[in-house]
Amino acid sequence: MISMEFRTLELPLARPFAISRGVRTAVTVVRVTLTEGSLVAMGECTPTAHYQESAESVCEQLAVIKPQVEAGLTREALQQALPVGSARNALDCAMWRLDAAKQGKTVWQLLDMQAPQSVVTAETLSLDTLDNMAKAAANAVSRGAKLLKIKLDREQIIEKVAAIRHAAPHTTLVIDANEAWLGLDLESLFHALHEFNIAMIEQPLPAGKDKDLVRCLHPIPICADESCHQRSDIAGLRDRYEMINIKLDKCGGLTEALAMAAEAKALGLRLMVGCMLGSSLAMEAALPVAVQAERVDLDGPIWLAQDSQPALRYEHGEVWL
Repeated sequence: MISMEFRTLELPLARPFAISRGVRTAVTVVRVTLTEGSLVAMGECTPTAHYQESAESVCEQLAVIKPQVEAGLTREALQQALPVGSARNALDCAMWRLDAAKQGKTVWQLLDMQAPQSVVTAETLSLDTLDNMAKAAANAVSRGAKLLKIKLDREQIIEKVAAIRHAAPHTTLVIDANEAWLGLDLESLFHALHEFNIAMIEQPLPAGKDKDLVRCLHPIPICADESCHQRSDIAGLRDRYEMINIKLDKCGGLTEALAMAAEAKALGLRLMVGCMLGSSLAMEAALPVAVQAERVDLDGPIWLAQDSQPALRYEHGEVWL
């Protein structure tokens, strides 16, 4: 007999986190707990207002589906019972962990995959003044960061990238515009950024308004984030993006994320795995997809004042299992 519980938690951040859409000082997560006998499995999601989600809406979805889960709803049936999004993610990940525990295995063993010792992950540079972003880059490099993800809006794009590249001359740099570059001369901007050896640019234009990328020559690979939520989105993105960013909270869990990775590879698109702000509980669930990706951004826990336990270890630009 399975029992299901869920609760909302507000996790304070150690420092403000800013992107082009705003600043956060805390993150609200919803955690699902499944219990069967002595076995306990959990999943975590981060509802996102940009995707018309809230902790309240997620909890409403979970309350509706709770009787079905406790009656034996399978992980496969869950994919149709809930839409893509945060609620399904938390439940799907908890189900994966419970299924593995019932067989005396880890999720890695259930997937017939070898768990790595560590995975290189981006460290995000929050949107800030030029000087503060350059200082943050230098600090990250001093701690061994191998990959930096630069949050930018429309202001001082080249100047900030130049300052960060000066502070991190040998570090891989990627840029995340969070849909902020509509109306800019993208082709000129992309070529200017190419001079700083930028490895990737994520979502320069708003989802649904990214058709200009079809005709825009870009020497830097462009990655779809807000434009790509689930498997059915991927085929329509091949004419404007070279990569897709898979996030468990967007796609609705590990089950869909694994399917997205397979679909993207089949269609010749490269992979990034990202995250919302959240704890190690959420990041650990994404690692079986992260090991298949070219770029990984699972640094959510390093922004928290206090992580969940057991916590992943973040050192020298890598997340250690």
